[in-house]
Amino acid sequence: MNRLILKELTDTYVVYYYRPENKGSCGEIRMNFDDEEATIVSRPTDDDPGISYAFHAMTAVKRQVKERNFLPAFTQAWY
Repeated sequence: MNRLILKELTDTYVVYYYRPENKGSCGEIRMNFDDEEATIVSRPTDDDPGISYAFHAMTAVKRQVKERNFLPAFTQAWY
């Protein structure tokens, strides 16, 4: 589970914070609208590489961009 929080939205890109299991520090995912590629800006120390919360967060941000529905905060669960 990730908690995603909108950090920045411009005409060219969006940045979301993501917090694995809604605990600890946040990472950041940025997505440019022109190339539709999401990138990991930073990863929290407690992002479990076996689960890859960052990968799941990128999937959620891509969906937000595709739907043009930039929620200020939401929870993403995949299990």
